[in-house]
Formats: sequence, structure tokens, C-alpha cells
Amino acid sequence: MTKPLEELDDVLADLETLLKNPDVGAALADKGVNTSLAMLAMDGLAAYLHADKAKAVEDCAHFAEEVQSRMRTSAKDKPS
Repeated sequence: MTKPLEELDDVLADLETLLKNPDVGAALADKGVNTSLAMLAMDGLAAYLHADKAKAVEDCAHFAEEVQSRMRTSAKDKPS
């Protein structure tokens, strides 16, 4: 693996560590962001950067479906 790709892996590892941090998770949850879904999106990006396009498509599609589903659910809960 080349140095620039190793640096990308390091950045993604740092992001994963941050997403697993309880304080970061709480701050994101306050904004309605699910850290598990954020990690799924990150996994999709990592797969794409490693040229594993099939896994990237699967992860990113699942992420998009989940976010869209949750948006529909939360929109139903809001007064119009």
C-alpha cells in the first residue's frame, strides 16, 4: 500500500475512534445523527477507497435507505 493510502486509512481509523467516543456520540445524537449509521457510511467510503465497489454500493445503499426511512418516520412525528 502506498503512503497516501495509508494516510487515508489512518484518517478513517481516527474517525472511527471519534465516532465510538461517548461524548461525540452524545453530541451527534443531540443533532439526530445515529453513530452506527455514520460508521456504516464510513465503511462504504473505506470500501470505495480500497476499490471494493460492491461492498461500497451495499454499505452506501443501506445507509441511504436507513436515513431516508428515519426521515420519513421523524417527519410523521412533527406537527404540520
